[in-house]
Amino acid sequence: MKLLEERIKKDGKVLPGDILKIDSFLNHQIDVELMEEIGKEFHRLFADSDPDKILTIESSGIAIASLTSKYFGYIPIVFAKKTVAANMAKDTYEAKEHSYTRNIEYTVQVAREFLHEGEKVLILDDFLANGEAMNSLIDICHQAKAQIVGCGAVVCKTYQPGEQRIRDMGYDVEVLARVKSMTDDGEIEFE
Repeated sequence: MKLLEERIKKDGKVLPGDILKIDSFLNHQIDVELMEEIGKEFHRLFADSDPDKILTIESSGIAIASLTSKYFGYIPIVFAKKTVAANMAKDTYEAKEHSYTRNIEYTVQVAREFLHEGEKVLILDDFLANGEAMNSLIDICHQAKAQIVGCGAVVCKTYQPGEQRIRDMGYDVEVLARVKSMTDDGEIEFE
C-alpha cells in the first residue's frame, strides 16, 4: 500500500533495538483518514473470506479492526485483553504473548461469550515481526473452535520470522507495508 509506505517514510522513526515507531499516525495518535484507507484495503484483500467477526489485540489493533469492520458491513470486533479487570468475565480463552517492544509476557484473554465454535474470524494487528501476538490470537481461535479465514497486519518486518511462521501454520497472511530493512540512521526500505 503505497500511501502507507509513504507515510512510514515521512513520519516513522527507527529506534534502537530494531523498533519502528509509527505512533504519530497508527498506534498512539491515529490518522483516521489513513485508517479508513487501511480498512478499505483489508476489505479488498479479504472480501471473499466473508468473516463473521474480526479478532485483534488491545490496544493498537482496535482502530484498525474498527475501520475494517465498516467495510464488512459493521461486523463485530472482539479484542483480546492484556490485563485483567474487575469486570472481565471469569470464563475466558487465554494465550501467552511475548511483547517484543516491551520485552514482557502477557496472558491475553477473550471472554468465551464473544467467540464461538464455527464462527469465521479475520485476525488483524498493527505489526507482524516475530508473530507472537498473532500466534496468541490463533491459539484463542483454536480454543474456541472458530474458523480463521485470514490474518492481516498493517506492517510486517519481513526479515523477522513472524510472517513465515503464520504461513507455515497454513494461514493466508496479507500485509499492507512490508519492511525489508531498517538502519540505525533511520533509513527504511520496503519490499
